[in-house]
Amino acid sequence: MKILLLSRYSRLGASSRLRFFQYLPLLRQASIECTVRPLVDDVVLSNKYKTGHYPITALIRAYANRIRTIMMRQSFDLVWIEKEALPWMPAEFECRLLKGVPYVLDYDDALFHDYDLHSSRWVRHFYGRRLDRVMSGASLVLCGNDYLAKRAKDAGAPAVEVLPTVIDLDRYPSSNEISSVHGAPRIVWIGSPSTVQYLKLIYQPLLELRKCCAFTLRIIGARIEMPGLDTEYIHWNETTEVSSIQTCQVGVMPLWDSPWERGKCGYKLIQYMACALPVVASPVGVNREIVQENVNGFLADDERQWVATLETLLGDKELSQRMGFAGRKRVEEEYCIQKTAPRLIQYLKSVKEYR
Repeated sequence: MKILLLSRYSRLGASSRLRFFQYLPLLRQASIECTVRPLVDDVVLSNKYKTGHYPITALIRAYANRIRTIMMRQSFDLVWIEKEALPWMPAEFECRLLKGVPYVLDYDDALFHDYDLHSSRWVRHFYGRRLDRVMSGASLVLCGNDYLAKRAKDAGAPAVEVLPTVIDLDRYPSSNEISSVHGAPRIVWIGSPSTVQYLKLIYQPLLELRKCCAFTLRIIGARIEMPGLDTEYIHWNETTEVSSIQTCQVGVMPLWDSPWERGKCGYKLIQYMACALPVVASPVGVNREIVQENVNGFLADDERQWVATLETLLGDKELSQRMGFAGRKRVEEEYCIQKTAPRLIQYLKSVKEYR
């Protein structure tokens, strides 16, 4: 089976790395060969993280290359697309380019809200249902959670499947190798420059927590000033991210409760749990499913709850360890590619058979 994979990024982009690249070896074992063509390469994405925008010349080249790539679609059994093939182009143009070969769309966030909740009423008017039109023409839509799946179903997609964003157990220590003590009291957050602003939600609770607990806040992959806190910044690297999480005691995932955040897939929680860390998260979207209250962590709905739950986990190592291992067990059972890859292979092959 031959697939043309139109990812948004190369390995540096978390969504592309986790939803596509980490599956490629297992897909090859199942006789599925993917020709990967990212829209944006690592150099352009790195510059975007630094400057906050893409250079217009880089975008022009990216779109021209993408269109040329789509013109080769007839050589493949299907086209597998991360979110959309041509962002901000008219839906009719994109659908016309993809015509003649079945295509699969993959979503790990609520990208449709970039259009239908845009600040410009003109964008909302002309592009508000852009992705719905593209989804309705897909043979299959893969979604990271139920919120995204509902949108795809409402758009008229003929087949919709929920496939969570997960880790590869081979990159994480086994249950027997995980230490019962994670080292000095560290609260960890991992993410990107575009999401680090969520930490502002727990800044005041962390200042309050500082009055009764000694801890270090470890931020992996981004920087944000947190005056009054003992903060350490770790450069994100694919080869060291696991060890950077392992040496912490609690993982956190604060979120605003808005439509965009309800589409998130909670991947950082799964990373923490894979390292046997208990977690504390905002009760938003899929976080409610991943976090089993009082089993593998806590959901914190206000500043008081953030202080109380973090104080409990930092002060009770036995509870922290028990919750951490409960989270690890859940990852092994539900949130790893060893469990989801067979499903993905079945979904992709079903599209070819449908054709």
